[in-house]
Amino acid sequence: MEYLRTALAVATAYTFVAGAALAEPKTNLLHQWATGSDAQAIAKLGEMFTAKGGAWQQTSIAGHTANTLAKLRADVIAGNAPPAVQLKGPEIAEWNETGMTANLDELATAENWEKVVAPELLPVMKPTGSWVAAPMNIHRINWLWASPKVMQEAGVAEVPKTWADFNAACDKVVASGKICISHSTADWTDSTVFEVVVYGMDIDLFKKAFVQGDVEAMRSDGMVKAFEQFRTMTTKYMDPGMNGRDWDSMSHLVGRGEAAFHIMGDWTLGLLTAGGFKEGTDYVCAQAPTDWGKPGFILNSDSVVFFQRKDPDYVEGQKLLASTILSPEFQTIFNQTKGSIPARLDVDLSKGFNPCQQLSQKDLQASIDGGTLVRSMAHNMTIPQKVRGAIMDTVTEFVATPDMTAQDAASAMADAAEAQM
Repeated sequence: MEYLRTALAVATAYTFVAGAALAEPKTNLLHQWATGSDAQAIAKLGEMFTAKGGAWQQTSIAGHTANTLAKLRADVIAGNAPPAVQLKGPEIAEWNETGMTANLDELATAENWEKVVAPELLPVMKPTGSWVAAPMNIHRINWLWASPKVMQEAGVAEVPKTWADFNAACDKVVASGKICISHSTADWTDSTVFEVVVYGMDIDLFKKAFVQGDVEAMRSDGMVKAFEQFRTMTTKYMDPGMNGRDWDSMSHLVGRGEAAFHIMGDWTLGLLTAGGFKEGTDYVCAQAPTDWGKPGFILNSDSVVFFQRKDPDYVEGQKLLASTILSPEFQTIFNQTKGSIPARLDVDLSKGFNPCQQLSQKDLQASIDGGTLVRSMAHNMTIPQKVRGAIMDTVTEFVATPDMTAQDAASAMADAAEAQM
């Protein structure tokens, strides 16, 4: 990131205090929430920011996280870093290393963030000890969304708990003439399902390969077995319509009773709710299969990082935006819309939250207690972006290439990841 350090040489000093008395808070949030429940959720933030006296602007970059990062880098090189940007995981730490992020410690102390934010998020939001980001939520990745109607018609008595149970259920669903797994192929969707498979088959392998970036773990027999399970899913249980299907329509196949299962994070809940589907009738939620029999949780968290700005209006806007994001009111409204759960642990989920969200909070605590909580590789919470990208490219190549063997896929993934280290 040498070009960023060059940009830093011309960056101006930052303070939350200077000019505050005369400043009128404003912001321009760079993010990737352009469609569906994501767009609806971010609109809530804009409404609350405006209601508190701020001037709201946003720049949404549709598609892949890489698109947002490209826009961010271009703005920084041009000497116009955004006042606020959606980032997470290693990207927060990487940008913090440039010295260009704003220090939120004064506000965090005044509002007692340390005691209310989930402890698992603290090292992410404070990569070197100072607050530089405000967490918006906690997403659970390893969800299995199921159609009670399709399961009943196929003779599947309960939501499968292990991968053997899952395959047996899918065989029945396919025999009944329905789609077993609703899917839309893209690097991030393919990798989401694949990391859920790896996690559910071997949690230690997940930690070594996708948290620590151990390339030998990526080459291991365990990874080959995970690719074999994934191949069974892509060729036997997903339908040809996955090519070209919009990602935000996958869940509706379950809601309409056209597919039995959908493996995806809890933003699916926002899509189902927006589509008018009812929990318990049109769909049910459960932990995705595991072969080790405990509550588990693959964590993702959306957050907003703040960059140093000279304009006192943007400085005040950063304080207002960060304070709004961490307010119980926003954490409640935003997450009710998005399907995730609050990053604050003091928000009561007993009223206004879906039973799936209440289960998510329960399983989060159980996974913390049981040592099964991990951060998501597919959603950029663990390894560096370039290594993650290499892994995801291999996973999607595997999906698109039916004659690629599981052994070849594991070796290719390890080689590709190692080349980026």
